[in-house]
Amino acid sequence: MKNTEYAIVDIETTGGNASGSRITEIAIIIHDGKNVIDRYETLVNPQKDIPLSIFGLTGINNEMVANAPIFDDISEKVLDMLTDRIFVAHNVNFDYSFVHHQLEQAGFKWSAKKLCTVRAARKIKPGLGSYSLGNLCNSLNISLENRHRAGGDADATALLFSLLMEWDDAGEIEKMIKKTAQDQRLPPNLPPDDFNNLPEKPGVYYFYNQAKKVIYVGKAINLKKRVSSHFSGNNINPQRQHFLRDIHGISFEVCATELMALLLECTEIKKLWPTYNRALKRFEAKFGIYQYEARNGYKYLAIGKVSKFQVCIHEFSTLYEGINVLRSLAERFEIDHRFCKYSKPEEGELFQNNNPQTLPDVIIHNAQVDNAIDYLLNNRPTFAIIDKGKSKEERSCVWIENGHFYGMGYLPSDVSIHEPSEVKNYVTPYKSNQYIEQLIFSYAEKNPRKVFFNKPLLDQN
Repeated sequence: MKNTEYAIVDIETTGGNASGSRITEIAIIIHDGKNVIDRYETLVNPQKDIPLSIFGLTGINNEMVANAPIFDDISEKVLDMLTDRIFVAHNVNFDYSFVHHQLEQAGFKWSAKKLCTVRAARKIKPGLGSYSLGNLCNSLNISLENRHRAGGDADATALLFSLLMEWDDAGEIEKMIKKTAQDQRLPPNLPPDDFNNLPEKPGVYYFYNQAKKVIYVGKAINLKKRVSSHFSGNNINPQRQHFLRDIHGISFEVCATELMALLLECTEIKKLWPTYNRALKRFEAKFGIYQYEARNGYKYLAIGKVSKFQVCIHEFSTLYEGINVLRSLAERFEIDHRFCKYSKPEEGELFQNNNPQTLPDVIIHNAQVDNAIDYLLNNRPTFAIIDKGKSKEERSCVWIENGHFYGMGYLPSDVSIHEPSEVKNYVTPYKSNQYIEQLIFSYAEKNPRKVFFNKPLLDQN
């Protein structure tokens, strides 16, 4: 690493994300790998108010920055000091994202190789209790003055960097600053082995916070590639930055197929309710088929919104889907259309505007409604999906009973299945929901050769 120079950077800001916050102070120390050769430090007018919480942390207030230069005024100086140098910081992606964003806003296109002293310290001095800058300085007897000010923290980071360079007998720093090194992209609190151990196979992965709580569950066709995509790019979205800082660990479960990974992902999200899973957490069945009985004894079927206080016969994700099923049932069981409501009626709406002389026989009609309900509950398809396993010695299997996801698992390749129901003996039960059922039915329709039916599909069109 001859002639390599490093720009050791620390900044103070108005908040925690580059898109909505601004730099209030910056310090840049130029280091040649052994000694400090240049230094620059200045307050910066952020052109917005500094929150009281930030003042409490840094001691920098609005009065202190009122006459300081704005970032545009120092952007050329900052760019000159950073150009052709390795960008070094403690939790490097935080500082890098702010500097990159504000240089871009000033009209400069800049990028650099990065080195994170948190990650470097973990590699070169493993086993310490904490790798925050303050605790590292205490553990390694590094002088730290003016904590939470750019100059003080940059000086301490430079001293830490000098020691790490001195102790780096295995050449870890040189490996880390290679442009292709995964350490450039990994979250600062994630042990590299957690990422390195990920296989390139389908499965489900789990992100954990510092308290070992699952904060995100995802599925992948290729676990390593999918997890890596979370850490790539230079997205300054605040939610993404908070998400990456919260990741302290990864675990995974390999699945034989993408379908099994999808099903496991859905059930795990429902069970664990992770903080950062928003898309699937928002999915709930919104409509259902309800049965009502009028005061004169006639039974009605109605489509309405799902309620916590009323149990519906069957749930649907869309009103359109529910209407189609109700129409299909009415046609199949010859139910008078006047007794099918395509939105749940309010109290007192039933049996209005119907002439009793033109109504069907109540006993025959109610029997038709009961038969339709029985058909919907008990004559939905029961089938197995059999696909490849995680190895040649096994096959994967999914069991659906009366239209509901029962479970999934693996059966030995040398076991002969004569009836689809035999698959049930090899699966682990899981909770079903309407979204999972929708996934399975869609997969069954696209892959009929992998599906083994006990009963015909209910025609819902």
